[in-house]
Amino acid sequence: MPKTAPKRDAGKAVQNTTKRKSSAPKPQAKMAPQSSGPRRLQVPKAIWYNPLTWHHRPPVPNYKPLPKARLLIVQVLQQFWQRKSLFGGITATYGVLNLVLVRGLSGSTNLDTLKNVLTSLGHGVRAQLLASTGSFVYLLATSGSGNSAASGVYQFVLLLLCSLAFIWTLRQVTAGKQVRVRDGFYQGMYPLVPFLLMFLLFAVQLIPLAIGGSIFSTITVNGIAVHLWEKVLWLSLFVGLGIWSLRMVTATLFAFYIVTLPDMTPIKAYKNACTIVYGRRLLLWRKLIFLPTALFLTALIIELPLISFATPLAPWVLFVLSMAALPIVHGYLYNLYREML
Repeated sequence: MPKTAPKRDAGKAVQNTTKRKSSAPKPQAKMAPQSSGPRRLQVPKAIWYNPLTWHHRPPVPNYKPLPKARLLIVQVLQQFWQRKSLFGGITATYGVLNLVLVRGLSGSTNLDTLKNVLTSLGHGVRAQLLASTGSFVYLLATSGSGNSAASGVYQFVLLLLCSLAFIWTLRQVTAGKQVRVRDGFYQGMYPLVPFLLMFLLFAVQLIPLAIGGSIFSTITVNGIAVHLWEKVLWLSLFVGLGIWSLRMVTATLFAFYIVTLPDMTPIKAYKNACTIVYGRRLLLWRKLIFLPTALFLTALIIELPLISFATPLAPWVLFVLSMAALPIVHGYLYNLYREML
């Protein structure tokens, strides 16, 4: 017995050492690195707009189609006819103030002389038509001129105040409220300062067009551009600057109606206007060009017979048409603005 006991103890010692070796942590096998493809530069989440990288522009939303321009004109005329006493009163106030402060009671005394001179240059119906058209262009060019040096300031102030009255009245009539003529002048004047700042922004945005026109006229008059490719180059510069101004002005035209809302600043109004015109400026240009074209053709059709057969009456009729053009322009632009919302 005493000889075998040490053997058992030795066996237990061997078993304990093997258990300790087995309980020791085994080294883990190293994982092979997985290939994640070619390395790419991580693009930041927020990217500022860059006009030279068109792929960064946000997608154009799916807008609803806008109504035809002629349907907008008909809608404006129907709206005015339903409230003819209201809009007629504001237009009459604008006309009387313009007549007293800007135009005066004297008509155009040079129209008869100009018509006779143009008629004497030819004979027949064609010469009579050309003389009437030239007289109409003269009337149109001199319709905004006044008899005094301060008439331009008075005209701008009247345009500003009556525009605010028309916009406020259009908004109230569209909402179905009953208002009076004096309410437009009393209650519609509160956004005068923001509206005036929008006029300032509008003037600043026309600077590229003015610079391009000045450069092109200087090049053309002084004969600096001799070859055809030079004339095309300067004309392209003028057209490019004009399109730049037109692109900015498109949003500003609708910002005039947004800035008249309560608690609205000019910068915020311009940003909102840029949002609603985004992606459809070409469509809006077509509709905006239609309005002055329609007004010009309407005045031409009415004025040509008057210049030919009732010359003293033609300046006064053109004055009435020019006074009626202001509410039509605001009604057209306001209804187009509401259709884009």
